[in-house]
Amino acid sequence: MSDTVTIQPPTMPTGSVCDVSIQTIAMPRDANWNGDIFGGWIVSQMDLAGAACARRRAKGRVTTVAINSMVFLHPVPVGSMVSCYTCLIGEGQTSMKIHIEVWIQNDQLKYTKVTEGLFIFVAIDDEGKKRLLPPLDS
Repeated sequence: MSDTVTIQPPTMPTGSVCDVSIQTIAMPRDANWNGDIFGGWIVSQMDLAGAACARRRAKGRVTTVAINSMVFLHPVPVGSMVSCYTCLIGEGQTSMKIHIEVWIQNDQLKYTKVTEGLFIFVAIDDEGKKRLLPPLDS
């Protein structure tokens, strides 16, 4: 099975198409000593994307409390269009489990999955204390 798809955005393991939370271009300043994009930069983009998804659900402040898994599948070349797709896959009273996939797009409009991870966020109040998630909108 190939990790490359043409033109249409990827789907998550649940089968649902999820949100693009961040889309940017990988720049030379973000490269490592081998000339590919530094893994830490990818993780920071994933954390920002996950936080955007979590904030929408929590309707307010959130914080990252864990990265339960992280897999780097392919290097990311400088100049790649990098898209972070997020999907809320579970929640507790205060926490949210967000699956994040990072895909790159080349000039031929082909997408390749390069990284995926499972991030846990918690809703917090103005003092940084845990708070309950608001009810889902009906």
